[in-house]
Amino acid sequence: MLILSRKIGESMCLPGTNTTITIHRTSGGRVILAIDAPREVAIVRGELMPIEPSSSMTTDVSQTPPVATKPR
Repeated sequence: MLILSRKIGESMCLPGTNTTITIHRTSGGRVILAIDAPREVAIVRGELMPIEPSSSMTTDVSQTPPVATKPR
């Protein structure tokens, strides 16, 4: 696991996926993220991922069904 500190307006990039995550704002104990990614990149909230009893902590995103999103 990678833990990063970012300020509002700062970004992080995911090389190879053409994805950028930007800290949009914070409110209380919440962080609002802006994610810019191609349509073919699946973005799924962690609590919606199926729980698999396995010793591996990695998740194969190609096996995850797409989640309906609003058009960009």
